[in-house]
Amino acid sequence: MLFRVLCCVFISILSTCALADTVWMKNGDRLSGKIVLFDGGKLLLQTEYGGAIPIDWKQVKTLESDRELLVKQDEYSGERAKALHAAEPGKVTLANGDAPRTVELASIQQILKPKPVVEDLVIKGNVDLAMDYQRSESDTDNYDVDFKTTARHGRWRHHAEGEYNRESQDGTTNTNNWKAEYALDHFIDDKWFWQGRLKYQRDHIEDLARQRTIGTGPGYQFWDNELGAFSLGSLLNRTDFEYADGSKDNFYSVAMKWDYNRYLVGKKVEFFTNGEVGKPLGDVANYALDAEAGFRYKVTDWASLNLKAERDIISGTEEQDLDKTRYTVGFGVTW
Repeated sequence: MLFRVLCCVFISILSTCALADTVWMKNGDRLSGKIVLFDGGKLLLQTEYGGAIPIDWKQVKTLESDRELLVKQDEYSGERAKALHAAEPGKVTLANGDAPRTVELASIQQILKPKPVVEDLVIKGNVDLAMDYQRSESDTDNYDVDFKTTARHGRWRHHAEGEYNRESQDGTTNTNNWKAEYALDHFIDDKWFWQGRLKYQRDHIEDLARQRTIGTGPGYQFWDNELGAFSLGSLLNRTDFEYADGSKDNFYSVAMKWDYNRYLVGKKVEFFTNGEVGKPLGDVANYALDAEAGFRYKVTDWASLNLKAERDIISGTEEQDLDKTRYTVGFGVTW
């Protein structure tokens, strides 16, 4: 009986070792772990000894994996390989039953785990919960919930985000609003994309009760990989205002959006900033700014602590002027 138990343990250990992915480097090193993703020139290898390690693809000699992976040699289509086998320097063999194929490492643009329905679907996002303080003419307590997620497959990328904010002062609610936004990008090539956007804001306290914005325009993706992303977009918007007394107004504007994030310290820390600066066409306001910046620290693979600063500015007539800064510290979930 003891012999059988030892044999089972031995076989289990061998199986675990066999399932480990291996990367051979040009300098002679050999790294073992789990291939998470290759994108943007970086191969991300999850290891037990060093966490997530980004590896420069140009320094990889060859690699192997017993797991099924989607290997893309262009931006929009890929081959579902049952396994990857080590080959001569600068190459890897895609194992697919009776028809294995050896390809140049330099020809591979992306490696990822295939999804059940949309094979090349990549989803990432976060939900942040926070209590914050605001220091302006008076001190207030604030409860804030916001989320942001993106999903990309092929030439299409979807964005969804929303926020709920409630502030109370001396037992009286003076802020109660929420907003939601959806945007769809269609990539014309590897970098340039065209975006369409819908945005809705609802305020239960202020005179401006509802805002609806629809916009479209070109954008440029500088990079988007496992270590971070940076994009700029320009939009021509139409905005409709609806006030608490039932009156309505609308105007057109031009805007510039940015979205930047960067992972540091082995993906434990994330710095991010995003926002939009716009110029209405007409005498509505001089300009408007809605921006945020902050850090997230990953406590676990899914939980994080966050520190953010938000800035809202509207520069125009005396009645429209707004300059507000808000700081939040809270807990979040990332994926």
